[in-house]
Amino acid sequence: MLLQIVFVVVIAGALVAMVTLYLRGRSGTPRADAESGTLYVTGVSPRPAAQGEQYVTITGTLAGPSVSGETVYGRYAWDVNQWPSPGDQIPVSYPPGKPQHWQLAHPGARPPLGS
Repeated sequence: MLLQIVFVVVIAGALVAMVTLYLRGRSGTPRADAESGTLYVTGVSPRPAAQGEQYVTITGTLAGPSVSGETVYGRYAWDVNQWPSPGDQIPVSYPPGKPQHWQLAHPGARPPLGS
């Protein structure tokens, strides 16, 4: 009988955790708390000859209200006609105090790989 009660409590706890993560979003934090910042692009993979969406790797320095200069990078599907270049300043958002979880806010960008 005790084993059954423990099993039910573990299953209920797992269910509550899954619902909580689902409600908060994939990043695990509420999106309403996101801070806005700017990504100063310092490096970009070469522009491919093919048209349409292609993968780009972007490196840059993120600056915002709680971050003075964090070096970050990411890989995105990007429209070749709006290819970024070093020196561009792209608007981003990130959870407070966690600039490594930044998200782009650019019309040429698509969700990163694996999402």
